[in-house]
Amino acid sequence: MLVAPLLMHKLPCVIPMNSIAKEESLRKIFRELESVIVAYSGGVDSSYVAYVANAELGPRAVCITGESASLPAYQRAEIDRVVERFGFQHEVVQTAELEHPGYRANNADRCFFCKDELYTKLESVARTRGIQCIVDGSTVDDLDDYRPGRRAATQHAVRSPLIEVGLSKSEVRELSRRAMLPTWDKPASPCLSSRIAYGTTVTIERLSKVDRGEEILREFGFREFRVRHHDQLVRLEIAPAEMDRVLRKELIEELAKRFRDLGFKYVTLDLQGFRSGSMNEVLD
Repeated sequence: MLVAPLLMHKLPCVIPMNSIAKEESLRKIFRELESVIVAYSGGVDSSYVAYVANAELGPRAVCITGESASLPAYQRAEIDRVVERFGFQHEVVQTAELEHPGYRANNADRCFFCKDELYTKLESVARTRGIQCIVDGSTVDDLDDYRPGRRAATQHAVRSPLIEVGLSKSEVRELSRRAMLPTWDKPASPCLSSRIAYGTTVTIERLSKVDRGEEILREFGFREFRVRHHDQLVRLEIAPAEMDRVLRKELIEELAKRFRDLGFKYVTLDLQGFRSGSMNEVLD
């Protein structure tokens, strides 16, 4: 059974009743919690959690973003726009994951140290203000992926309400579209450290290279991509639907020049195109 279509950007948005029921369960969770901190990255999932939490709890839903060199510059600006448009109570805490040897070493468990740092900071805020719970934006899809950050969430008693009600990422996108959240069709954008090959030390210089490199691809109009840092070599992943554009000779030459100007010795194009989590392929 389907609900009546809603319009957004002149396109129909038909939401299955099952997804609507899950959203109602999500709202109930927030009402029962009474006050929450939303670990807010500005992505699709955490933006939807922030939207629902804010709708149910108002100022008792505090959205907090962890800011460090691993947060893309463009994402900071996008967060500000969404926060202003929807009236989220938003704060920023400075995180220091780059000071942790386990994080800088960039082994397969790097994300644990990042999330452990963030949740430690959020726990301190929650204790000081008497806030009941910290919540994140994990969906049921994350249960099937390699996510060392989930271990940190468990250790800090962070709840994942989207998982609790059984919402998938595709359902979150459709519900976000229904709510007119501009993030509904936003490509996934994990932290910049995820672009650096395992075993290559995470440094501010390398994070800055990746950030500037991805800004170059945005300048050329690409929408879904990754700049993968392999020390002297950079591997560009472009969405298959956009691959025809990047294969034009003049564009290839310009990209090669721009990325060499960033300090890379070798500039390569991944023929398989963009795929989320490709750095994890070496772990199989």
